[in-house]
Amino acid sequence: MDTLTLAHHFLIAMPSMTDPLFAKSIVYICEHGEQGAMGMIINKPSGLVLAQLLEQIDLPLANDEANTVPVHFGGPVQPDRGFVLHTPIGNWQSTLTITDDMALTTSKDILQAVSEAQGPDKLLVSLGYSGWEKGQLEEEIAANQWLTVAAADWVIFDTPSEARFDSAIKLLGFDPSLLCTDAGHA
Repeated sequence: MDTLTLAHHFLIAMPSMTDPLFAKSIVYICEHGEQGAMGMIINKPSGLVLAQLLEQIDLPLANDEANTVPVHFGGPVQPDRGFVLHTPIGNWQSTLTITDDMALTTSKDILQAVSEAQGPDKLLVSLGYSGWEKGQLEEEIAANQWLTVAAADWVIFDTPSEARFDSAIKLLGFDPSLLCTDAGHA
């Protein structure tokens, strides 16, 4: 029997989510398997823009576009480390391939390419990531803390951060005001 994987899915925080780091969050799951899961919150800008991040790591800018690209808070794990979710995959030093078209890269070479206007066509940069130990995410889903839905790239790359939560909810195909905060189990 195949193991269920939530890679390339969104986790949508339920209204009952009390953890302030994850309340009203959309998490894109990059990897999910027997060892646990890892993903990035995609709808919480950190207050930094990409130009500031590149300046902090001594990478000069080839254009001003990075002045408007937000850097997101990806989660509480390794908040001082950069993670780049991008398409197309490309050829970088440290990349996790998620789908045929999307990858997560953690090596500085991708940021160097971005600073030279030679990076991936679409990207989302975050500081930190969200992680779950073996079985932890499944327990949280069973406790009615998250809804899951197959991810849509346009929500990540073509939708403003503040509209991603509503856009992801719409992928479920029902009115989110109908959600209740109590878990039901048969």
